[in-house]
Amino acid sequence: MLTGSSTEISTFKGEQRALRADRIGAPALLLSVLAATAPLMVVAGVIPTTFGTMGIVGVPLLFVIIGAVLALFSFGYAEMSRHVHNAGALYAYISRGLGSTMGAGASYVALFAYSIMQIGTYGIFGFEISGQIFQHWHHNVAWWIPALAGVAVTAVFGALKIDLNAKTLGVLLLIETVLTLVFDFSFVSDPGPQGVSLHAFDPGTLSGAGLGTALCFVIAGFVGFEQAPVYAEETSDPQRVVSKVMFLAIGFATVFFAFSSWAITVATGPSHVVGQSQQQSANLIFALNQDRLGNGFTDVLNVFFITGIFASMLSFHNVVARYAFAMGRDGLLPSAVGRTSKSSGAPAMGSFLQSAVSLVVVAAFALTDSGHFDKQMGPDPTAPVLRLFTWAGNVGALGVVLLMATAAVAVIVFFVKRGAAGVQAWRLVTSGLAAIGLMVIFVYSVKDFAVLLGANPGHGLRWILPGIIALAAVIGLVVGLVLHSRKPEVHARIGQGNEAFQLEKAAAAAQTGDAPA
Repeated sequence: MLTGSSTEISTFKGEQRALRADRIGAPALLLSVLAATAPLMVVAGVIPTTFGTMGIVGVPLLFVIIGAVLALFSFGYAEMSRHVHNAGALYAYISRGLGSTMGAGASYVALFAYSIMQIGTYGIFGFEISGQIFQHWHHNVAWWIPALAGVAVTAVFGALKIDLNAKTLGVLLLIETVLTLVFDFSFVSDPGPQGVSLHAFDPGTLSGAGLGTALCFVIAGFVGFEQAPVYAEETSDPQRVVSKVMFLAIGFATVFFAFSSWAITVATGPSHVVGQSQQQSANLIFALNQDRLGNGFTDVLNVFFITGIFASMLSFHNVVARYAFAMGRDGLLPSAVGRTSKSSGAPAMGSFLQSAVSLVVVAAFALTDSGHFDKQMGPDPTAPVLRLFTWAGNVGALGVVLLMATAAVAVIVFFVKRGAAGVQAWRLVTSGLAAIGLMVIFVYSVKDFAVLLGANPGHGLRWILPGIIALAAVIGLVVGLVLHSRKPEVHARIGQGNEAFQLEKAAAAAQTGDAPA
C-alpha cells in the first residue's frame, strides 16, 4: 500500500478519476448499447421520415450497405479496443493514433455530437406524450412540459449505478423489440396491394435528390454500437467483451432495421411507401397496425414507443456523461468534471453538465414555439420533431460519421507506429476501406442537407447546421494547441485516461521508495 502524504493524494486522485470496474457484463453492455439505437423509435419514427422526406424506396438496401461499411470499420475499431481502455473511446483512439492535438479536436466533436443527439430526443419524447394526452383525454399539453420532465427523470437515472441503468434499458429494449417483430410479421403476412415484393432491395431504388441525407438518417439508426468501448473501464473483461458486443450490435441493427423497413414496403406496397409516408409521417406504423392488429395493440405500441425513446435518451445521456468525464480527466474540461461519485462510481458531474445543457436547449425551443394545436391532429410537430429532433439528430450523426472516419485512419497509424502493420494487415485494409466509405457518406450528407431542411440549396441553415461540427472541431484543436504550448504535460496525457494516473501513482511510489502492495 502506498504511504506518505504525496502518494496518498495521488492514490485519492487515481481512485476518483477511474470509473468503477466490474459494473457491467457482456449481456448488460449489449442491451445498453442497443438501447441507444432505439429500435422502435427508428422503425416508427426515422424510417417513415426517410421514406417520405427523402423519397428513397430502397431504405432497406441502405441499411444493408451501411451495415457492411460499419462492419468493415469495426474490425480495426474492435482491435483498438483491446489496446486502449478509455471512456473517451473515439477521441482517445484518435489521440493515440494521430496525436494529442487531433484527439482534443475529436473530443469536442464527440461531446457535441452525442450531446445534441441526446437533447434532440427530448423533442420527440415531449411531442409523443403531448399527442397521447390529446388523443385520449383531449387536453392540450405543450410538448415542452413532458420534455422537461424527461430531462429531470434522465438526470436522476444518470446519477445512479450503471448496472441499474443497464437493467432498466434492457427490459425496455426487449419489450419494444418483441412488439416491433410482431407488427413486422403482421405486415408480411398481410401484404399491401403489390404483395410480398423484394423491390426495395433493387439498387435502382437508390435514386432521388435526398440520397445523401437518407444515408445520414440510416447511419443515425446505427449510432450506439460504437459506444461499447465507452464502458470498457466498467466491464469485467474489456479485451473480450467490448469487441463481441460491437459485432453483435451491428449484426442485430443491420438485420432488424433492413427487415423492418422492408416489411413496411410490403404493407404499403413499394410504389406507395413514399406517398403514404409523406401523408402519415411518424403515424404510418400506427395506422398500418390499427388495420391489422387493432386498437389495443396500437395503444400498447404507443406506450412502448415512448419508453423506447426514454431508453435512448438515457443511453445517450450515459455516453455523454462519460465523454465529459474523460475530457475532465484529460484536462480538456475543468477537472471537477473528471471525477466520479463516491457512492455510485458514476461520472456525476458529467451527468449534471449534460442535464443542465439539455434544460437550457429545451427551454430555448419552448420559448420559440408557437404552441399551436390542431383540433383534429393535435400538437404541432414543427418545433419538437421537425426542428429539435430531426435537425439535432442528423447534425449529431454527421459528427459521429466524421469521428468514425477519422478513427479508422487513426487505427491504421496506431498499428503502423507500433510496428504491427504486418500482423494487423487485413484489419488495416478494412479500416482504410471503411474510412473511404464513411467520408463518402459524410460528403454526400452535407451536400444534400438542404433536402432535410426542405429549403433551397442556398439557404443559410444548410451550411450553418453542419458547420457547427466544424466549429466544435476548431474549438477542440485550439484547446489542444494551447495545452501543448502552456501545459505540455497535460497535452501529453490526452487520450491516456486512467493509465496516466496509474503512472503518476507508480512514479510517486518510486520517489518515496514505496510500491503498491
